[in-house]
Amino acid sequence: MPAFAYKAAEKTGARKKGIIEAASPAAARALLRERALLPLSVEAASERDLKPGTIRLPSLRRNKMSTRQLATVTRQISTLVGSDIPVEEALRLIAAQSEVPAVGSVLLDVRGAILDGRSFASALGQHPRAFPEFYRASVAAGEQSGKLSDVLNHLANFVETRQGNSQKLQLALLYPALLAVVSLGMIVLLMVYVVPDIVKVFVSRGADLPFLTRALIALSAFIRDYGLYAALALLAAFLVFGRWARVPGNRLRIHRGFTTSRLTRRFSRQFNAARFAGSLATLVESAVPLVEALHAAAAVTPNLYVREKALGIAARVREGASLRQGMQESEIFPSMLTAIVASGESSGKLAPALSRAADELERELDALVATLVALVEPMVLLVMGGLVLLMVLAILLPIINLNNLVTM
Repeated sequence: MPAFAYKAAEKTGARKKGIIEAASPAAARALLRERALLPLSVEAASERDLKPGTIRLPSLRRNKMSTRQLATVTRQISTLVGSDIPVEEALRLIAAQSEVPAVGSVLLDVRGAILDGRSFASALGQHPRAFPEFYRASVAAGEQSGKLSDVLNHLANFVETRQGNSQKLQLALLYPALLAVVSLGMIVLLMVYVVPDIVKVFVSRGADLPFLTRALIALSAFIRDYGLYAALALLAAFLVFGRWARVPGNRLRIHRGFTTSRLTRRFSRQFNAARFAGSLATLVESAVPLVEALHAAAAVTPNLYVREKALGIAARVREGASLRQGMQESEIFPSMLTAIVASGESSGKLAPALSRAADELERELDALVATLVALVEPMVLLVMGGLVLLMVLAILLPIINLNNLVTM
């Protein structure tokens, strides 16, 4: 059923706007009058972008939710479905309460697809930017196993945890980032406006300048004459690299590099293993068949190279191999995870074993992230301080040489 964005007036004269679901604009106006609202404008949500002077609402097919919005919506759906409310009714209730028209439009569009006979996961597939691949794969596994409520609860926890970790990381890196930007800005200003004036003094006296000073003068001249072009070239290179990295094959190469490089290998494998183990544990606990659970858990892993290996594990399990054997052959997950999986399979308690492994991996990952973040700030201070020190030395060395010449 189509969704319409409306503006209406209450009996008190207060203005109200939102999203309403109806068969036609006339039916939408009738529903508003039934709610004691005076319709001021009723427009199809997908057409509002075409009219100038109205509030922009992204196209339903291309809309995207923020991580916080996705976490809130998932928690609401999980709570309502866990209370034995049908999915389509839960979507309607959440859309009616949403304060963000774009989110309400997406949910009503998903509800309409379900009412047309499509599965929940298939309906979510209409909005791949709002509902990521791992989200849809987990929902599909939950629907097939009849444990949708449990899977949705896991998804809510997972998305909320990811959003919280992302927010903590952003806040922790905010000060070092501001420090680096301000310091670089000040250095550039000194190179453009201060260094040239000092150079004039040295040149007028005919002093023999040391290498460090000559290098500073050359860098200052380059920034002053070609700095803008260099910045534009860097921006163009960044954009070209972004387009190149969006190609699936190129992205796979980048992710393989992160996973195999000595600098990033530990963090990448720890991060992806934690995501994989946590999702697999929840799906296995929800009685999802192991092969389907492996496919859904593979979709959760953000690294394409690790995801490819996880899908290889699923193929080996389908052929009759044990999960431990498949993980050992992949050589991509930490040995601790493989050992815990082996003990869980031998004892017949795979899900609890995976949960323990996921918790341990998350603790190790949190400690690793905290260490890396703690090192960023002093590293930025050392780098910026070193650059300033080089500038000071480059300026002081000629002055010292001039004083030595005078005393001689």
